Amino acid sequence: MIRISTIFIAICMVLVAASLGLVLYSIAGISGTESAIVALTALTFLILYNAVSMRLRDRTDVGGQIADLSRGTADLARQVAEFGRRLAAVEGRVVSANSAGADRIQAIVGEINELGVLVKELAVSVAGHEDMLSSGVPSAAPPAPKPEDAPPKQPPAAAAEEKSVVVVAAAPVKIVEGPAPSRSQAQILTAVKNAMEENRIDIYLQPMVTLPQRKVRFYEAVTRLRDDKDQILSADDFIGVAEAAGLIGRIDHMVMLRCVQVLRRLMVRNKDVGVFCNVAAATLGNPTTFAQCLDFLEANRALAPSLVLEFKQATFRNLGPIETEHLAALAQRGYRFSVDHVADLRIEPRELADRGVRFIKVPASLLLDQRQTSASDIHPSDLSDLLGRFGIDLIAERIEGERAVVDLLDYDVRFGQGFLFAPPRPLRPEGASATAAASPGKAQDSNGSGKIASVEDPGLGPPRTTGNAALARRAAGPPG
Repeated sequence: MIRISTIFIAICMVLVAASLGLVLYSIAGISGTESAIVALTALTFLILYNAVSMRLRDRTDVGGQIADLSRGTADLARQVAEFGRRLAAVEGRVVSANSAGADRIQAIVGEINELGVLVKELAVSVAGHEDMLSSGVPSAAPPAPKPEDAPPKQPPAAAAEEKSVVVVAAAPVKIVEGPAPSRSQAQILTAVKNAMEENRIDIYLQPMVTLPQRKVRFYEAVTRLRDDKDQILSADDFIGVAEAAGLIGRIDHMVMLRCVQVLRRLMVRNKDVGVFCNVAAATLGNPTTFAQCLDFLEANRALAPSLVLEFKQATFRNLGPIETEHLAALAQRGYRFSVDHVADLRIEPRELADRGVRFIKVPASLLLDQRQTSASDIHPSDLSDLLGRFGIDLIAERIEGERAVVDLLDYDVRFGQGFLFAPPRPLRPEGASATAAASPGKAQDSNGSGKIASVEDPGLGPPRTTGNAALARRAAGPPG
């Protein structure tokens, strides 16, 4: 935009040139044409003079600005050089720290390798002593007096006693895990009714651990029934018959009662522990049975954060209006849900999260199956992150090998469950002593503390510990 001073100068130059022409015309007697030419010539010279003077003034200003910019550039270059020097010093410190850390890691690896060699040698030594004990050869010992010749003959007897304990402890496991042979549906139904009347519904607990720490975080309550001969019926054996006979609702109600009792015992020692309780779809869809369960859960609403109700994947896929309303009633009271028996990875996490699902249990074999990559909408390795965005934790179940654990860690799985960590174990009744020779202090601890170790079979611990301790003493050799 033209400045006012420039306009004023231009008007002045025109007035000066016009005045000059007028003076020449009126005083000097020059013709009008010649006076006009002289006026235009004067105006041209004035314009040229003004332009040159303005150009010189602008050049001076630009030169000053360029000098200021040069000084700023020099200051910036010095600052960049200083930052480069500091960055080089930091890089040198990082490299030295990395080299020192690598040296420490190498030293630790060397120590671990040495420990591994020592453990292998110890295992070979223990195996040799076990062979000696099993073959009845007495271990090397200093000669003892005549009356004490009998004790060296005790190791074979002790070994035989230990073997007998192992056989006795292994037999119930076969009975527990194996279903009763050749039972008809009528016999199973009779056994279920008798077990309900005589309170022979047992709760087995299987831990769910964090990965890779393998710290117990939750327990799943697994239902078992005992018939008149104390033979164990697993859930797969009697659930179908109980649902057909309309008894599954009463069984679920009794299991909820047991789960709450177990949870109260566990929370005495650990407030962060939780229990997963399985609920059948028939119970969820039966208004009468569900009303009883809801009243019981309402009375124990304080345990809602630690009691997780577990349903099958098929139950969530076939929800009707009644089931949806019942789920909403449970979620309104603060109870969280889990989904198990997952058959495929076509999962809608947003819908499940809106219904109150906070855990999904997927078999490890299904997660690690490469065929699921093409059959599902998401790669199994991204499933944990996807569920985590909606507040759902992924639990890998039926883990049976260390190789599966390594692969699952690559999938960012946080929880695991399976026989690799621990099989389902019966819950020891309150007030029962661990062994016949247990001390009163131990019995008191198992009664009042609700110790998690009470889940384990009490008959397996002490004989094993005693045999290993004796074996270690024999491996150490006689003193002196």
